[in-house]
Parts: sequence; C-alpha cells; structure tokens
Amino acid sequence: MSATPVVLTARALLLDMDGTIVNSDAVVERCWREWALEHGLDPEEALKVVHGRQGYATMAVLLPERPMEQNHADNRVMLARETADTEGVVPVAGAPAFMAALTELPHALVTSADEALAQARMTAAALPMPRIRVTAERVGASKPDPEGFLKGAAELGFDPADCVVFEDSEAGIAAGLAAGMRVVGVGPRAAEHGPTVHVADLTRVSVESVGAVEDGVMRVSITGG
Repeated sequence: MSATPVVLTARALLLDMDGTIVNSDAVVERCWREWALEHGLDPEEALKVVHGRQGYATMAVLLPERPMEQNHADNRVMLARETADTEGVVPVAGAPAFMAALTELPHALVTSADEALAQARMTAAALPMPRIRVTAERVGASKPDPEGFLKGAAELGFDPADCVVFEDSEAGIAAGLAAGMRVVGVGPRAAEHGPTVHVADLTRVSVESVGAVEDGVMRVSITGG
C-alpha cells in the first residue's frame, strides 16, 4: 500500500471480532484441527474455510452430505469448547487504541461467535465490549450472508452506505460488500479477498470525529506499512 493515507468518511463502524480486533487464531486452530481429525479430514484444508463463518456453516462446507441438524449439534459442542479455551487470545496490534477511539462514536460488533464466546474473547483480550452487538444467535444466516451487517447498521440507525466494516476473512469481507458497505480488510487473510482497502493491522488505522460528535460523521484514516 502507498504511504499516502486512505481516508474514508462514515457515520458508523461495524466490527468483526476474531482476526479483526481479537487474535484468537491459536484457539481456533487447536479446536478445529481436533475436530477435523475426529472426522477424518485434513486439518490444513479445514483451516482454509473456518475463518469468518459460524461453525455449523464451516461444517456444511467440509461435510456437505451430512445432515444440517448434526452440524448444529456439533457446533454447540464446538462453541462450548472454544469458550472454555482462551489460552493465547490477545488483542490484534493496535486494537486497544482503536477501540478507545470509538468510545463515543457509533459502532457495533458483528461476529459469528455467540454471546458467550464473544464475551470470553473480548474479556481475555482486555477489550471493551460494544453496547450494540450482533452475535450468532441473533441472525438466521452465517456470513457470507450480509444479514448480520445489515442488522448492525439498522440497530445503529444508519444506512448501509454510511457504514464501514472491519473484517479479516473471505466470508466476512463478502458479507460486508454484499451489504453495500465499504470494507477495511485487516491482516494477512484479508489482502486477497478484495476489500475496499487493506491494512496490515490496526496500528495503521486512526479514527476521529469530524466536527461535533452529535453530527455523527467520522474520518477513518489508513496508512500503509
């Protein structure tokens, strides 16, 4: 990316959690490697599709002939396993300052984790939990379906075109774009999936209000490197 900053204006930010503000790769890979081996699958192939989706949707991709009710049952077990394992869960570089900058600005968490898992990981990473959040149990379809982002925008009271999404995964980036939003891709996974703009981590992002906070306009500046 050029050293010239990319500047986006928005009225609200919609944030994915895993891989975007929380680095949970260690536990995700532990749990999904074990699941893949239990089901006779190549763990490396499984890890190519696990990020961004709800667990049942990942299972449906990996085991397309299996009844969906079994995927949902396995997903409940997986969620409990992931919630109990926070070893190695840390904030993405720059996330603490990024989240602090959003304290008084409109933003929401839109994650494929359920509420319990989101609480566990945000707590482990010592990040503040957004007041508005769209978790797995609040949507009928997993990313890459845009439902979660559209619901987040609606709850914040803004049109999709006024929102900027922060995402790391192929499924999440596709969901944000399908919602009609601009997408900031965060981290190495995001680079190859066509976000509006890509950034290595959140140390390269600054957010500030433009004029009075009540006007609801913010400037998102992104620098390369």
